Amino acid sequence: MDAFEAIQARRAVKHYDPTHRLSAEEEEKLLSAALLSPTAFNIQNWRFVLAKDPELRKQLRAAAWDQAQVTDASLLVVLCADLKAWEKEPQRYWAKADGAVQDFMATAIDQYYRNREQVQRDEALRSCGMAAQTLMLAAKAMGYDSCPMDGFDFEEVGRLLKLPQDHLVTMFVVIGKAAKPAHPRGGQLPLAEVVLTDGF
Repeated sequence: MDAFEAIQARRAVKHYDPTHRLSAEEEEKLLSAALLSPTAFNIQNWRFVLAKDPELRKQLRAAAWDQAQVTDASLLVVLCADLKAWEKEPQRYWAKADGAVQDFMATAIDQYYRNREQVQRDEALRSCGMAAQTLMLAAKAMGYDSCPMDGFDFEEVGRLLKLPQDHLVTMFVVIGKAAKPAHPRGGQLPLAEVVLTDGF
């Protein structure tokens, strides 16, 4: 399946075969693809929490207003972000570059993020959104379905995951074998309404 086919075929599926599980190799393939998602300054601030414990999945389902896909999907990924990734050994994000580049980037990262909490939060949301889309398109290319979710109690999910203070829960992505297809598309707005040239 090429990229355009995956984009066209990807839908938010709500019903999954609860008996199906991805293999370890499939999980690694999916998550390795997600690691190729872009992040500003290559800070890779996303953290992928795989909720596998059945009891935890039940508790997360309760925090998500009893949405069945939380427990029925093969894989539940809670996308979180390290808001302070920018200051945690930033040279490591450029480990394959020479020392001068590492030093330059570390300085640039510090100047961009230090004392700018809103920018740190915005970056976390952007990064996790791009990683989520990568996960969903990779899943579709592998023959699986997915659903992005923000319908849950964020504070409770953070508590259940023992989320560190400097991290943020951004969304869930569930992935698995569809038990029934998604509803037909609701309809896309026309390009003329959403595409603007040189401003509004």
